[in-house]
Amino acid sequence: MLTLFIFCFFILIAMLFQLAMALGAPWGEFAMGGKYPGKFPPKIRFAAVIQLLVLAFFGIIGMIRSGLILSSFFDFSSKFIWFVVGFFVLGTLMNSITPSKKERNIWAPITLILLLSSLRIALS
Repeated sequence: MLTLFIFCFFILIAMLFQLAMALGAPWGEFAMGGKYPGKFPPKIRFAAVIQLLVLAFFGIIGMIRSGLILSSFFDFSSKFIWFVVGFFVLGTLMNSITPSKKERNIWAPITLILLLSSLRIALS
């Protein structure tokens, strides 16, 4: 259960960050390689909303796989959790090599935590 709590906590942090970016927070240097310092342009803000929804879905998958909610979808979650793990493998890699030092310093450790916790949930 601790692993699920850690996973959901960091998913929530990432979701709140994406929501803030979508609403115009001037934190562009912390995302997308720092390509858009300051506020994201409107099209990129929409991408932040999509990312927020994807992260929410991943959180739900983790909770289903852990047996916390929607037990009728357990079989689906048993397979889909590996997509979540793969996503965080790529996220960890991309956040580790981003040209933005600020993004790398914050998001590489967070995506690594999400990778490790999602992997543990997948293997449980």
